[in-house]
Amino acid sequence: QVQLVESGGGLVQAGGSLRLACVASGRTFGSVGVGWFRQAPGKARQFVAAINWNGQDTNFADFVGRRFTISRDNSVNTVYLQMTSLKDEDTAVYYCAATTRAYTAVIGPTSSWGYWGQGIQVTVSS
Repeated sequence: QVQLVESGGGLVQAGGSLRLACVASGRTFGSVGVGWFRQAPGKARQFVAAINWNGQDTNFADFVGRRFTISRDNSVNTVYLQMTSLKDEDTAVYYCAATTRAYTAVIGPTSSWGYWGQGIQVTVSS
C-alpha cells in the first residue's frame, strides 16, 4: 500500500512557476514509478508526466513541451514536478499517482497506476 500527499499548488500568474511535491508513505517508495495527472473542470483526467523507480526513465505529455521537469528524491520519499512558463490552460487539479508494479523500467500514461493522492489545485491567472 502507498499513501500519497500532494503539496505546492496555488495561484500563479501566467508565465510563472510552481513546484509540486508528492510525498509517499507505506510501501517501499523507491521501487515504484510515480506520475502526475491533471483534471480541469468539465474535462477528462489527463497524463502530465512520470518518472520510473530509479529516475532513469521519464515521460511527458506532448503539451508539456520543455516547460515541466520531473525528479525524485528517494531518500525523502518525494517526487517533484517543476512547472515553468505556466499558461491559463494549465489550470487544473493535479494528482500524484504511483504504480502497483515495482521496478518497472519504462514508465508512461498506461502504466499500472494503482495509488492516487487527493489532488491539489493549480490556478494560473492571466
